[in-house]
Amino acid sequence: MTPKQQMLAGELYQANDPELVVERLHAKTLCHRYNQEPVHLDKQVLSELLGYETDAHMEAPLRCDYGYNIKVGRNFYSNYNLTILDCAPVIIGDNVFIAPNVLLSTAGHPVEVEPRIAGWEFARPITIGDNVWLGAGVQVMPGVTIGAGTTIGAGSVVTRDIPAGVVAVGNPCRVLRSV
Repeated sequence: MTPKQQMLAGELYQANDPELVVERLHAKTLCHRYNQEPVHLDKQVLSELLGYETDAHMEAPLRCDYGYNIKVGRNFYSNYNLTILDCAPVIIGDNVFIAPNVLLSTAGHPVEVEPRIAGWEFARPITIGDNVWLGAGVQVMPGVTIGAGTTIGAGSVVTRDIPAGVVAVGNPCRVLRSV
């Protein structure tokens, strides 16, 4: 398998593969254009970055690794400084609102020293259900699913799945109560 196929399959891969480097550079170029465009023109650039037309509104600056692994539902809004490390799919439902300075990271590195310094990485998908709100500064780690109708409190670090219909907060993020 190619490094891209390994990445998308959730296996260890080398991110410095030339094909992946070119694809990240393309996404960075589009993010830069998006972040510089007047608001009335940014939908064209966003559609090019994601690979499909969307009614999403993402305040600039926006940053991502590839763009093509991000799928957002209807009525999506993100505030300033959204970063999505989309080495694996990031699936975001309808009516999702994201506060400033949020990180969605599908990317991870081995905890063992030798493979990490040799440049090996892995990626796990992130799924965010419908009607979710992520507060300011939330960080969602690789492989996490957040259920529909859930609110994640500001500053939380989400390291494991969070069920639907709850308020969850903290580091690590834990369910506080039902909604």
